[in-house]
Amino acid sequence: MATLGVNIDHVATIRQARRTIEPDPVTAAALAELGGADAITVHLREDRRHIQDRDLEVLRRTVQVKLNLEAAIAPAMIDIACRVKPDQVTLVPERREEITTEGGLDVITHKAATAEAIRRLHDAGIVVSLFLDPSARQIDAAVELGAEAVELHTGGYANATTDKDRHAQLVDLSRGAAMIRQARLGLNAGHGLTYRNVVPVARLEGLEELNIGHSIISRAVLIGLTQAVREMKDLIAR
Repeated sequence: MATLGVNIDHVATIRQARRTIEPDPVTAAALAELGGADAITVHLREDRRHIQDRDLEVLRRTVQVKLNLEAAIAPAMIDIACRVKPDQVTLVPERREEITTEGGLDVITHKAATAEAIRRLHDAGIVVSLFLDPSARQIDAAVELGAEAVELHTGGYANATTDKDRHAQLVDLSRGAAMIRQARLGLNAGHGLTYRNVVPVARLEGLEELNIGHSIISRAVLIGLTQAVREMKDLIAR
């Protein structure tokens, strides 16, 4: 069974809409853990649109499960990661104008910068995952770069509007997953997954970790975070 990393960025998004002190993402992390979260995921963006530096620092001191930090390969962000020392850093692409991450990191184009980020994180004793589209060329490059894991970007699958398109996306994800397993890297997945579409992805052979945020937080607004996490855990377990 894959583990569940709960992304709490959107709790901070609500807080930053009023630039106040609530809701507190640190409290949200604790409630997610009570619901069975195996990891807490946060994305410290360069523009600080949701998670703030202090959030990350307090989470590092309080989270009892794995803390997974999503970060750009920008040197300033790697500086923060090396100082805070989360259990895992997932390197992701980042554009200021995007609402949310729109695709996987292009490690071919940014190979030198990605290699330097991985080297620095490894020197700090941090496990590195790369957030990639299910592309053979990108996965091959990830293997060369020496990351411990790849998180497959499931946005194409999540955004598919027909059964035919969803099936094609799942085939691509399955092929990417097979490559990652063959390379003996950790296999993670995430982006756009919901209570309605998560099960086929959770069935990917060898899947170790799912990172899900928006759908859980959206449901938690209505039924509470602890119960929302429990329901997602139950779906993955099935």
